[in-house]
Amino acid sequence: MNPSPWICCQLGAREHYAIPRALHQSGQLARLITDAWVAPRSMIQSIPIPQLRSLRDRFHPDLANASVESMTASLIQFELRQKLKKTTLWDDMIARNHWFQHQVLQQFRTHPPQGSRPIFFTYSYAALDLLKYAKSKGWYTVLGQIDPGIVEEQIVKAEQQRYPTLSPSWNPVPPSYWESWREECAIVDCIVVNSEWSRQALIQAGIQADKLRVVPLVYRPPIEAQTFQRTYPAQFSSERPLRVLFLGRVILRKGIAAVLEAAAQLRDRPIEFWIVGSSEIEPPSTEHLKIRWLNGVPRSMTTQYYQQADVFLFPTLSDGFGLTQLEAQAWRLPLIVSKFCGEVVSDGINGKVLPEVSGSAIAQVLQSFLEQPQQLIELSQGSRSRSALDLEQLSDRLQSLVSLAVS
Repeated sequence: MNPSPWICCQLGAREHYAIPRALHQSGQLARLITDAWVAPRSMIQSIPIPQLRSLRDRFHPDLANASVESMTASLIQFELRQKLKKTTLWDDMIARNHWFQHQVLQQFRTHPPQGSRPIFFTYSYAALDLLKYAKSKGWYTVLGQIDPGIVEEQIVKAEQQRYPTLSPSWNPVPPSYWESWREECAIVDCIVVNSEWSRQALIQAGIQADKLRVVPLVYRPPIEAQTFQRTYPAQFSSERPLRVLFLGRVILRKGIAAVLEAAAQLRDRPIEFWIVGSSEIEPPSTEHLKIRWLNGVPRSMTTQYYQQADVFLFPTLSDGFGLTQLEAQAWRLPLIVSKFCGEVVSDGINGKVLPEVSGSAIAQVLQSFLEQPQQLIELSQGSRSRSALDLEQLSDRLQSLVSLAVS
């Protein structure tokens, strides 16, 4: 029997479009409906407007001949309207989620699916109306849970209370956000999470355990990373300091408070912290700390930082997985990570797992690298992508999730 076709709805470029790519490769993707799709020859690629720069990454060559439907022009109009309204961050995100669902439903009404009953996949928080529609049509539904849910917010709230001056504007999402999410989880047939940490967090929040399936992230290392040679000095110095990379959103949840504390503790040592990503914090004065702030770096330009750094720092308080771990590992970069994310690091083999997320814990590991740089060579040599699925494995996993239910 031929496998059922899949319809995927995706707001943003999450996981580099891994789910639709895997399904398309196996011939199972009927439609990808996404908010923006900017092909290499699109006019948007040549428009010199900074606000459009992030849209230039909204394409993947693996899906060049797939059935992709987007609403790019409508998205640009929506974003302009939101800027004029000057809404809060959460209100803006919730409005975007509703806008996307409305656009997708319009697509379904204009071009209803033909043929056999599809499997419907969409991501959490922008899914309730879509799931209701899919269930009304008798489709089997799968929800991609992008994070550990309400438990994660509780963790961030506690961190904000510890460091109120770092993120004074932080606010929890409105209660309606979590009410809608719980409805999504209740109505959907299957929930895909990317780590055991996420699975346990959802169970703690009261989500039905037998709906949950752990499927790690897909990652395909760049071809040039396969031959990349990483070198280290025999000893670090002020002329050649230990270069520590923190890459991603600069927010409390990612452990930035602990990073700043570690930088303060190591201020007199030959070490330099590179903080790369959009910042949502108000850091204290760091003029006496060896920190380079690199804000607003697009996804397509992160490779140079992975190549030039000596160690990758991922002290997250909570993450659904943490794709940057796999990206850094592909470049043979030793990792320092927390326990609250996808399991990529084998302690002492390809990196170090922190016993706790704190400045002192981070500083202790980095101090050991300063004293014994040979450790970094050994950890770099131990790097491997054992925790990442390839596209074929992901397709098999997805099909196994639903094969019994739809047969």
